[in-house]
Amino acid sequence: MKRKKKHLRRLFANHLWVPLFAFVVVAILTAFTIILFADFITSYITSTKISSGCASATYLAKMIDRYDTDEWMHEEGEEEYTYVLTDISGNIIRQSGTNTCSYVGGKVDSGTQTDNFAIYSDNVYDFITVDEENDVSIDYLGLLNYSDDSSLENNEEYDELLTDSSAGMSTFFGNNTKAIRLPYWISLELPESRLLLVKQYYLLTFGDLFFILGIVGLLALLAFAVLIVMIVNLVNSILRQRNTLKLFFTDISTKGHNWLWFQFNCEKVLQKRKNAGRTFAMVDLVLLNYNIYCICHSTSAGEAMLERINDELGKMLDKNELYAHNTSSSFAVLMNADDKELLSTRLREIIGKLGSLNPEHRFAFQAGVDIIGPDESSTFFHTRPGIDIDSIYSNACAARDTLSKSDEAGFAFFDEKLVEDKRWIDTVSDNQRKALEGNEFVVYYQPKYDPVTGELKGAEALIRWQTPEHGLIPPGRFIPIFEKNGFITEIDHYMIEHVAADQKRWLDEGYKCVPVSVNVSRAHFIEADLAEQIRDMVDKAGAPRELIEIELTESAFFDDQKQIIATIKQLKEYGFSVSMDDFGSGYSSLNSLKDMPLDVLKLDAEFFRGEKDKRSEIVVSEAIKLAQRLDMKTVAEGVEEKEQVDFLASLSCDMIQGYYFAKPMPVADFEERLKSGLA
Repeated sequence: MKRKKKHLRRLFANHLWVPLFAFVVVAILTAFTIILFADFITSYITSTKISSGCASATYLAKMIDRYDTDEWMHEEGEEEYTYVLTDISGNIIRQSGTNTCSYVGGKVDSGTQTDNFAIYSDNVYDFITVDEENDVSIDYLGLLNYSDDSSLENNEEYDELLTDSSAGMSTFFGNNTKAIRLPYWISLELPESRLLLVKQYYLLTFGDLFFILGIVGLLALLAFAVLIVMIVNLVNSILRQRNTLKLFFTDISTKGHNWLWFQFNCEKVLQKRKNAGRTFAMVDLVLLNYNIYCICHSTSAGEAMLERINDELGKMLDKNELYAHNTSSSFAVLMNADDKELLSTRLREIIGKLGSLNPEHRFAFQAGVDIIGPDESSTFFHTRPGIDIDSIYSNACAARDTLSKSDEAGFAFFDEKLVEDKRWIDTVSDNQRKALEGNEFVVYYQPKYDPVTGELKGAEALIRWQTPEHGLIPPGRFIPIFEKNGFITEIDHYMIEHVAADQKRWLDEGYKCVPVSVNVSRAHFIEADLAEQIRDMVDKAGAPRELIEIELTESAFFDDQKQIIATIKQLKEYGFSVSMDDFGSGYSSLNSLKDMPLDVLKLDAEFFRGEKDKRSEIVVSEAIKLAQRLDMKTVAEGVEEKEQVDFLASLSCDMIQGYYFAKPMPVADFEERLKSGLA
């Protein structure tokens, strides 16, 4: 069961977190890549412009060493420089223009003579800075805020920042492109322990900005396209999963939910933390005589009715209650049951309304209910741990089975008696194998006597279960369970082997043996080699085949008649006799007698119970006459009164089996009967 639940969870687990996680990772990586690339581009442009400034400062240093004055700067075509030349102590040797250097910065890699250059920000316009890693950066946000300041309108200092220039990257966008000049200071060491401080301008053209924004925009566009593809794929994954869940969870007949859906969601509802203190009811709701309705109206009409029932059921349930079509005409329902009286009222209403769906046809519904109480052992993390939906629904089905013999609508609750019955079934099933291997099953014999002479003519082998825990268990408490779980076939083998062994031992000890009948279940007759199996077991024990009578119930003839007839013929060829048990308990006995080559007919015990009247005597009389005309022996079961014995003797019934002569007895007691041969 645990493995089944594990497979269900794995099948219907939501794996959409995988593409969603991939989408988030790709989005983060894309944004990070765009930022890094934008930083690389701006750093490259900044480094290029700073290198140009360093080259210009180097040129100025050479000119200062060559000329004692600044007359050379006034020559045509020469650039005007603002600089300060000091000695090692900071004393000014020579100066041109105003010194606005902040002396805040550090050495940077200019691409040439790295160790000789240092970059400082300007006191007035400190938009260019040097960080702790000696990288030059521009305060774009501060520059933007500065330009938005309304107090700067018609300010000459602000106008000084703007210029017309065709330098830098602006050549890609045409000449005379408007640019921003950002001042900064370059410091370099000169021979003779001198220090030169030169004011330079970082020319930030709009062409540079357009170039950077264009590259970043292109990357963003590509990233956006990739993300769109991933989003589409994610949406498709969601749709595919929903379609898969719908396929697995849809019932073909009703177009609604199926048992898989119910089982999967029912467990989730019951294990919710908020439902720990609530009471629920598992309901098995069944439409009676559905097969008859299909025969009369067609299968498609039956499925249409199931679909309508499913729709109406949904209208009568609360939003948090679950329902689904299970098998054939049964529906599984999980209902609120905090108030048992209210639950009973609702069940009556549901059964009543569903029963009158079709005015031309009255439907009858039966329901079995198993109450699921509050979980007193629940914790914050665990509510109803290990809950078994199959087992709970099985309880509801067991409750409904108590109504199955009636065609009347109604409902029944799974009570303590059913709990005990279920426990007993589990106990029998759990111990059946151990009991077989430990020889706990005991063979009892019930003699069959001639009603005229009182002579022992035969016996029937009956099984009992001698257990250490429960003592001697009658067959009625375990045989039906074995028939349902299939273990009955092994019991058949067990009985035949033991009866054959007893017959061989009795012959060896000099007893006058009589034929002993052994019941073989109807489940065994579907095996094509059953006759061979019985032959081999009897021969292995060394017992004569004519002392073993194979007995099958009348209900077995409702199965594969061709196979049963073939097996009976084969058994007779091997030397076994075959009898029909419980004749008269079914509805096709005469038809069975017509086709089956039987040796013995056993009249059902119900013929001899209750009040005796002329009609029952006529039926018994004619049945015995019919068997005699078919060359069959007759055995009357359940005979308990002398009057019945005399009546059967008058009809020449061959044998009587009942409490009047003897009850089923252990082997030792039966051996005493064999010795005397008389009742």
